[in-house]
Amino acid sequence: MSYDTQVPPAAPRVMRNGLGTAALILGIIGTVSGFMPFLFWLAGILGVIALILGLVGKGRVKRGEANNKGVALTGAILGLASLVLSVVGMVVVFTAVSDAVEEIDKSIKDSAPKDPAAKNLADGDSSVYDDDLKVTVSDPKPYSPGEFTVGHTEGNKAYQVTVVIENGGKKKFDAAGVSLSARAGKNGVEAEQILDDKNSLTFKGSILPGKKATLTVAFDAPKDAKNLTVEVNPGFTYDASQWELKVG
Repeated sequence: MSYDTQVPPAAPRVMRNGLGTAALILGIIGTVSGFMPFLFWLAGILGVIALILGLVGKGRVKRGEANNKGVALTGAILGLASLVLSVVGMVVVFTAVSDAVEEIDKSIKDSAPKDPAAKNLADGDSSVYDDDLKVTVSDPKPYSPGEFTVGHTEGNKAYQVTVVIENGGKKKFDAAGVSLSARAGKNGVEAEQILDDKNSLTFKGSILPGKKATLTVAFDAPKDAKNLTVEVNPGFTYDASQWELKVG
């Protein structure tokens, strides 16, 4: 009787190439994200993971547990590139945000009245802002609302006021953002704005440098009111100014 003494061949070792492949994929995504400044955070996260996986995958290749050295090395390199791009993107974004904040602060500063104390103005006085925008409000005149009028209460008195805005700056001014309001009498009750065919609610369009715009507006006040406080706010980034006007 004879026995077969031949030893069966060893099963081939299974290569563990998953980490290197994952490093390559994440490295590619991270690098692409790095070219988009607002995705710097994603590039940074993916870059760290890709770099770690790529180095671990390269270690497996050295131990003979994987055979995708090029893939793992490329993944690690792309992970490092993603990290560099994430830092650049972070600097770009933070710089842009800082510049935007400074520009807003400068805009708010420029839109403040040159004379902070001159907020309660009289008839014909002007409020001049740092960007050379000038707002002037005239003395109120008694006004008789027509038949088709909105905002007038029977028994009250109506007063018509002229508001002039002059743009002395170098940029056009969006007059559509101007808001007006008024209070009347010693109790400071709201004086409703009157709308009819002779009065408007606010300005429209833009005012070019060196030009001015005039608005005629009417307010409804209690019959016994002796004063009318008119407030004009040129826009969101401006401080409002007030005119204390005598009526009655």
